[in-house]
Amino acid sequence: MSLREYRKPLQNGNAEGNGGDTKLSLAPGRRRIQMMGDSDSEGDATGSPCKPTAPSVAAVEVKEKPAEVTPQPLTIKEKEARLQTIRRSCLDVDAMLVQSTLAGNNWDVEKTIEQLKTAPKRKILHSPSPSKVRRVQEGNSDNESDVDSDRPAEQVFDSDEDSDGHGGYSVGKLTKERKGVLEFLNGAPLTELISVKTLTQKKIDLLLELRPFKDWSDLVNKLRSHKSLQTDLLNNTQEFLTRRNNVAAIMGKCGKIVKKLEEAIESGTNLVEQPESIADGLKLAEYQLVGLNWLTIMHRHNMNGILADEMGLGKTIQIIAFLAWLKENGEQTRPNLVVVPSSTMDNWEQELVKWCPNLVILKYYGSQAERRMIRVDWAKNGIDDIDVVLTTYHMMGASGEEKKMWRVTQFDYVVFDEAHMLKNVHSQRYQNLIRINAKHRILLTGTPLQNNLLELMSLLCFVMPKLFGSKVEDIKALFQGKVKTAKGDTDEEVSTFEKDQIERAKKIMKPFILRRLKRDVLSFLPPKKEIVLKTPMIDSQREKYNETVNEYQQATGVIKENTEVSGMAIMMDLRKLANHPLLLRYYYSDADVRDIARKLATDVDYKGSNVDDIFLDIAYLSDFKLFQLKEKYTNLYDLCLPEKLITASGKFRQLDELLPKLKEGGHRVLIFSQFTMMLDIMERYMKIRKYGFLRLDGATAVTDRQELIDQYTQDPDLFIFLLSTKAGGLGINLTAADTVIIHDIDFNPYNDKQAEDRAHRMGQKKPVTIYKLVSEGTIEEGMLTIAQQKLRLEKDVTEQDANNPVNDHKCMVGLLTMALNMDEKKADSLLKNESPRKKSLEEDF
Repeated sequence: MSLREYRKPLQNGNAEGNGGDTKLSLAPGRRRIQMMGDSDSEGDATGSPCKPTAPSVAAVEVKEKPAEVTPQPLTIKEKEARLQTIRRSCLDVDAMLVQSTLAGNNWDVEKTIEQLKTAPKRKILHSPSPSKVRRVQEGNSDNESDVDSDRPAEQVFDSDEDSDGHGGYSVGKLTKERKGVLEFLNGAPLTELISVKTLTQKKIDLLLELRPFKDWSDLVNKLRSHKSLQTDLLNNTQEFLTRRNNVAAIMGKCGKIVKKLEEAIESGTNLVEQPESIADGLKLAEYQLVGLNWLTIMHRHNMNGILADEMGLGKTIQIIAFLAWLKENGEQTRPNLVVVPSSTMDNWEQELVKWCPNLVILKYYGSQAERRMIRVDWAKNGIDDIDVVLTTYHMMGASGEEKKMWRVTQFDYVVFDEAHMLKNVHSQRYQNLIRINAKHRILLTGTPLQNNLLELMSLLCFVMPKLFGSKVEDIKALFQGKVKTAKGDTDEEVSTFEKDQIERAKKIMKPFILRRLKRDVLSFLPPKKEIVLKTPMIDSQREKYNETVNEYQQATGVIKENTEVSGMAIMMDLRKLANHPLLLRYYYSDADVRDIARKLATDVDYKGSNVDDIFLDIAYLSDFKLFQLKEKYTNLYDLCLPEKLITASGKFRQLDELLPKLKEGGHRVLIFSQFTMMLDIMERYMKIRKYGFLRLDGATAVTDRQELIDQYTQDPDLFIFLLSTKAGGLGINLTAADTVIIHDIDFNPYNDKQAEDRAHRMGQKKPVTIYKLVSEGTIEEGMLTIAQQKLRLEKDVTEQDANNPVNDHKCMVGLLTMALNMDEKKADSLLKNESPRKKSLEEDF
């Protein structure tokens, strides 16, 4: 089907003098770009991109004197010849401008040349951009970034100019850029070539066969001689080299900053002691005093930083001491802003009051009406008498009015707790928070590197935007972990590339991150022991798991009966069965579900009354989710779920062995699960086994969370605390427990580490044991392998030995391949499918 069929014909029907051929135009609101050789009918002046004007006098005369001979329209070859004549005469004018001007002048060469004499000229290569000149004049420091000053004004290859053999930049001497591209394509190893955009493994193999390239012309001709290799590879290589040079320049600046900081530390001057305003009876640990001095040095050098001490080392206390030091020494000119997760806000408030009562705190949190009252008072009376504004991430973007308030209000420092939430540079949260009007930024995170190097670079871009901000795309391109193996690709080559990536990350992060581990600074902290329990599933659970594997081995990703089979949906179902059979529907048959639908149709509290529609709405629900409907709708009062099904899972059998021994030994236990549905089932299990417990998850009101934590800490009869991994794993202190059970592990091991360290932190007096339950022979074993790979990456960046940067998609492909015994191409295809259901699969879990 031709694209011309989608053009809209003129209302006047046939064009004059074309023998009935329909004259075409674009739909209203569209503009056509005049292209040579589009069609003979579009070669005249009416085809130019200029707006239609009133008929000229000459045009009127033609209509009035039909006897005069109308000039014949130019052929395509004639137009092309005239265009080339103009381009040879106007080498410094943009090619598209030449073409549009010539068409607008009805292909009159002399008139076009005269008009182009005043046209803007092309930028000269290497000329500094105005923004760079301005910054030099303003005398900015090394921390500033040269925005776009290092971008080449010209590409190394222009297909139009090289095809016609003319053009100043594209032909002639071997420029510095072309020389760099030629040398790179002649000598770069496969592990670097794969980083160039559009270069696939097949193209690289072909490129290696074509080596060596004698000169630029030889390179271009060889690329043109092969259909699969295109000359856009030259410009893509230039882009890659430019990005690499930009990152190298950043590393050079970071090296200078490191030297400057080391000199300041070695001088021994301006060292600070514990601030006098810290409450009596409280003392900073030695390593915390080191952290305070690091913060003061960064402050004196006008630099932002990331305090990345391992979880449980008291980052909160170090920040409070720093805020106290700022106030004591007259370094605070405006209020400071502290942004925290909702679950830790009360804890922050308590610690601020406890450690430094002199700090005046404004807590910005509450309902819309309460926050509006705070803003009104804020606008009327100002906040000059406030030292610390304490709020949550949610309050940063709760409304447009609040977003504007954070942009307008001036702060000295903004502190972000649990700053790994900022790992995605393209997220809306990231964009909102980077606009906060603060002179300095401090990020707090116990897990600065979670999944890959790019996430760490995102934090650095956030904390030092003047240094990194304009280079975000360069950093993204070079740290996205694009490592592939191929035939003939040795382990040494891959390892060298990965070591280079990690070394780059180390050099860039060194000046801005302070990270200490508990094993290095807390010799008095009781040890932590981790035990992985490979738990066999019960027979009925194993049978269901195998049936599901056999079913999904036939999956193709094709939509069948309005249900799309996606790789993530497959993995989620396998994870559900690995944890508990009630997370899918086996007990309630379709007939049972239809009976439930009939009862709901007559329930006054249910939203619908059509039985068939209700059946479709609830048919996908799990057994336990269906059973929970009983609590909401009175018509389902007789709905039953046998108690034996609640306790029927391999992991619950493991708990039946483990929990009585722990209770008898006087231990107290935290049990973490990623999913609230699993916590719902676990609540029933706890009641059946008669264990005292509390529960905290994302649905727990923020105002109630600290009360629950205090209640568990003060009541030794509460044996178990059930928590969701994400809501209960951030910043809270539960050292009253000495045992942690991770019921279902996470793809991201740092979420589990966060959970573990709720118990293993300062204040813990007993050895801590971590139990990780992994269903034997299931997808969870593959998840454990991925988690261990990601933990090795952090070790590589913070220590000396290098290993593989982890590619999440590649990990998922490997997981499906292992779980379903399918080939990688099929697994990759399934993972690119997304389920049409809008509801989060994890919420169902």
